Amino acid sequence: MTRIDFHTNIPDKLAYACRLARKAYASKARVVVLAEDAAQAEALNAALWTVSESDFIPHVLAGDPLANETPIIITADEGVPLPHHEMLVNLTRRTPALLSKFARVFEIISIDEDDAAAGRQRYVAYKKQNYPLTHFVAGQS
Repeated sequence: MTRIDFHTNIPDKLAYACRLARKAYASKARVVVLAEDAAQAEALNAALWTVSESDFIPHVLAGDPLANETPIIITADEGVPLPHHEMLVNLTRRTPALLSKFARVFEIISIDEDDAAAGRQRYVAYKKQNYPLTHFVAGQS
């Protein structure tokens, strides 16, 4: 069953997603990042090029000819074919349609109250479906 990790109280979802992608790549994991829309996907694509002066984080937008060979895929379109389903980083306010296809899902919830409310609704829905859940609150030890 899919394991779902909630990361809440995140001030900058894009920066956080970049750090998760870097950590996942370092551990040889394959990740799909689900953006809210095409603009956020493009912003994340640009941010991954500049996350660190010393790190290269190989990534492409879904549908790119190199997607099958690339460990980090960015998409805002859940209908596009994905080359792997190991980890999903959800930056949206909705439940991903392909949630159950992934071994692990990271729900990234910002400090914005509307985003937090949507995250709480997803948490309750996942709990009712008996998904294994963990919760990490940024800024707390």
